[in-house]
Amino acid sequence: MNNKESLAHTSWDCTYHIAWIPKYRRRVLYGEVRLEVRDVIRKLVESKDGVGLLEGSVRKDHIHVCPRIPPKYAVSKVVGYLKGKSTLMLFDHHPEWRRVTGRERTFWARGYYVSTVGLNEATIRRYVANQEDAERIDG
Repeated sequence: MNNKESLAHTSWDCTYHIAWIPKYRRRVLYGEVRLEVRDVIRKLVESKDGVGLLEGSVRKDHIHVCPRIPPKYAVSKVVGYLKGKSTLMLFDHHPEWRRVTGRERTFWARGYYVSTVGLNEATIRRYVANQEDAERIDG
């Protein structure tokens, strides 16, 4: 529990693994586009108050990110923000993509994958055991 952050009344360590794909799983994220998408995602994460990006990877047909998201934000709202704003920014730079993807201005598929990245079970058990030892009253 070394990476704790804090809000007014909360200590937290909420790290997630999130992945999403372009619409129809098109293999379009390569070359200069790959670098541009990486920079756009990084910029959007930095602009969100309290959210930090630990790691990220852009592949030809999907994206992986490991952000730390404070509990005041829902993960679904952060993912929606990243996907929505990145679509608008990419279409502003590449208006020719509108013909390929349709007039809906959608670049990403609707869903995403998310899982928590937390402490392993042994660490948690050790932490709980140490807490019990600290509160034990020896008489």
